[in-house]
Amino acid sequence: MRIDPRARGPLAGLLLLLCAACVAVISTSGIDGGPALTVQAGQDHAFLLFWLILGSLIGAVLLGLRRGQLRAGLLLVLGLASALLLCASPLVLLLGGGTEEERRSPAPGRDDRVLVVEDGSIMMDPIRYVRVHQGTWPLERRWAVAEFNGGTGEHELRDVRWSGPDVIRMTTADGEVHEVALSPDGRPERRINRG
Repeated sequence: MRIDPRARGPLAGLLLLLCAACVAVISTSGIDGGPALTVQAGQDHAFLLFWLILGSLIGAVLLGLRRGQLRAGLLLVLGLASALLLCASPLVLLLGGGTEEERRSPAPGRDDRVLVVEDGSIMMDPIRYVRVHQGTWPLERRWAVAEFNGGTGEHELRDVRWSGPDVIRMTTADGEVHEVALSPDGRPERRINRG
C-alpha cells in the first residue's frame, strides 16, 4: 500500500502522539515511581492528547485517501466517535476528574525531593493524594504515599508535613498519625489508604 506524500506529515504526527499516549497510559495505570512528566501529561492533558490524535487521523484520511466512498465512511466513523467522546467527557470529569495540586513543599535539607498534596474526586467524593517527587525535571519520578477519602469526617487529612528529609507525617481529623519513611530513591516503605 502506497502512502500519499501529502498524508506523511499527519501520519508522522499521529505516530508520535500515539507513542506519547501509550507512555502516558502506562505511567498513570498504577505503576508507581513513573516519570512525573508523563504522569502529569496523562492526567491533566488526556482529552487534549485524544483530540490531537483524532485530528491527525482525520488529516491523514483526508489527505491520503483518494476514493470518495471510503473517505466518507471513515470520516463518518471518526465523526461519530468524536461526538460520543464529546458527550462522555463531562461525565468522565464528573465521575473521576483529574487532580489539582494544593501545595508543594521541598524536603528539609534536600533539593531533589518534594512533597506534593493534590485534591481530586472519585464519584463526587473528595480525595486528597499525598505524593513524593524525587529527582530533577525532566527525569523526576513520582511516588504515591497516601490517599485520604472524604472532605469531612474522621478520615479527612488535616495536616501533612516533613518530619525529616526521609519521613512524612500525616494527621487525620480524628488525631490518627501516620508516618511513612522513604528509601534513598524516594520510594515509600508503605502506602496509606484511608476512607
